[in-house]
Amino acid sequence: MTRTAKAGLDALLTPEESVLVLIDHQPFQVANLNSHEPTLIVNNVVGLAKLAKVYGVPTVLTTVIEERGGHLIKAIQDVFPDQTPINRTAINTWEDRRVVDAVEKTGRKKLILAGLWTEICVAMPALQALDEGYDVFVVTDASGGVTAEAHDMAVRRMERAGVVPITWMVASAEWQRDWARESTATVIGPVLQEHGGATGVALAWELQLLATPVDGAGVSR
Repeated sequence: MTRTAKAGLDALLTPEESVLVLIDHQPFQVANLNSHEPTLIVNNVVGLAKLAKVYGVPTVLTTVIEERGGHLIKAIQDVFPDQTPINRTAINTWEDRRVVDAVEKTGRKKLILAGLWTEICVAMPALQALDEGYDVFVVTDASGGVTAEAHDMAVRRMERAGVVPITWMVASAEWQRDWARESTATVIGPVLQEHGGATGVALAWELQLLATPVDGAGVSR
């Protein structure tokens, strides 16, 4: 069973190798999300979804018993308006053959997961997919648990097994890799400004400075 190196250039994500699975970002799960401020997780996962679309990263949407737990958060669904989430009964996403088939169809082996809750709906598929030869990355700040301890213990458990924890802006940086890639560099700016918090504010300021004429004395006009 071969996996990508955990260090060096090959350890970094590329859009061409990545596939993203968003798991159970639904009202029921959000209602018992206590490891993070819920609005922060919603903001981050929507930002992650938008960036995946920018970089052409195939994204699988899945819910669990949505007729009881609620539909996928609208802001995520709006990113992929023509895609119907895979509605499961299995707690472990990776035990639903439709999800596995959707991932396998992409031919990609760097599997990126984010979901609610970390300790159950993320940890279970992460551990199983890892054993099946995938390089598994979990976006920890687009995932959350019923308590801070539950989330933290899940991340520790997955990390010990070989899962790589990342944050959504790390995924963005690794997908972009070079600001000279203008086809995506010019598109991710609005996403970062909308969802990137202080980083988005700083980016807007930088763009303002770049757009402000400066005279010969270095004074803005």
